[in-house]
Amino acid sequence: MAAVQTLPRSTTVTYPNRDTPASRTARNGVVAALVVSAMLILAVTVGGWSKLQGMTPLDFAWSLAYLVIAFYVGTRWARGLLPIAAALAFLLLIVSLIAGLGGAGTSWFDRSGGGYAGARTLFGAAGLNPNALGLLTLALAPVQALLLAFATRGFSQKWNVEVAAPTGEVRPRRGRS
Repeated sequence: MAAVQTLPRSTTVTYPNRDTPASRTARNGVVAALVVSAMLILAVTVGGWSKLQGMTPLDFAWSLAYLVIAFYVGTRWARGLLPIAAALAFLLLIVSLIAGLGGAGTSWFDRSGGGYAGARTLFGAAGLNPNALGLLTLALAPVQALLLAFATRGFSQKWNVEVAAPTGEVRPRRGRS
């Protein structure tokens, strides 16, 4: 357990590594990639509901996890969640490539031919076109690669470093972060 240090009232704790443009770019990139990924997962899940093979609870859990991680990284600079986001991104990168390219049998693109029934949505309506589902599935791969890049970059930036400084010497932060 970390030692607790009591600071005088005239001292303010700052996080200097969070003020750099590179840190803000990494954080915003992680948040954007997580939110886009969650939306793509949900679009494929809802649009191809009847054709998914039991992965729907995992899809919802994965999307929820991505949105929770995005919230904590975006609002609290939670550096500890970046390796988890990178690991999930790596797994989803592999799954999206296998599903999109048909590495495990039939891809979404193969289902646009004759003999395949159309997908139905979660609500019973006609689902997305198989080509659209394939495109959304493949679109997950580059987004996951970006998430991996931003998460590893953000983890190396040491957002958690604290510096205690006298209150009068602390420069005001620019903008909202």
